[in-house]
Amino acid sequence: MSTPPIKKIVLWLLTIFLVYAILTSPNQAADIVSTVWDMIVTAVRNIGQFFDALLSRS
Repeated sequence: MSTPPIKKIVLWLLTIFLVYAILTSPNQAADIVSTVWDMIVTAVRNIGQFFDALLSRS
């Protein structure tokens, strides 16, 4: 089954915007990626700590 045309258009527009944002402001784009990565790592670490505390392993 194929993707609806509107979904493809939105995906292409998002991709074009991301490429534009990276090319016009690479330092800011790198900062955003770094911040998002730090947030993901912190979230995974906190989930791990939660389950460790839940299982009384800490």
